[in-house]
Amino acid sequence: MNLAAINHLSREAFVEQLGWVFEHSPWVAEKAWERRPWASLEALHHSLVQAVQEAPKEAQLALIRAHPDLGSRARMAQASVSEQKGAGLDALTPAEFERIQTLNRAYTDRFGFPFILAVRGKSKAEVFKAMEERLPNPPELEFETALEEIYKIARFRLADLLGQD
Repeated sequence: MNLAAINHLSREAFVEQLGWVFEHSPWVAEKAWERRPWASLEALHHSLVQAVQEAPKEAQLALIRAHPDLGSRARMAQASVSEQKGAGLDALTPAEFERIQTLNRAYTDRFGFPFILAVRGKSKAEVFKAMEERLPNPPELEFETALEEIYKIARFRLADLLGQD
């Protein structure tokens, strides 16, 4: 798909084609559609991010909570499966699996939402390090960090969809 084609999609078709970019949250694409046309991938991404930033905090929290735990074996969107596989989170040793589950539980207990990290290009070690480093953060900072990571994930997914780097 290319940007010119995306600019000409109806709202329904746009949501169908891009609604998955923000994990299980097609409302983001629906809101961003109103800002078309876009001259670049960055402009499209900015519109999507702006839709999230303008949403009520409850909708933002629901978006964060729509993401799966890293390294989990739960059902998740295909894009998440691929991204986690790229970081080696699909091939954890039993000890690594227990460690990531312990970190996931501690994080969710502390913040009320899953740990979010754009894992593309990261190793398992980098993922574990990020989890451990962010666990002591204040809740407000983690909420904003989770959204920033979601924006990065969406940027990667858009680039893939449009065949761009």
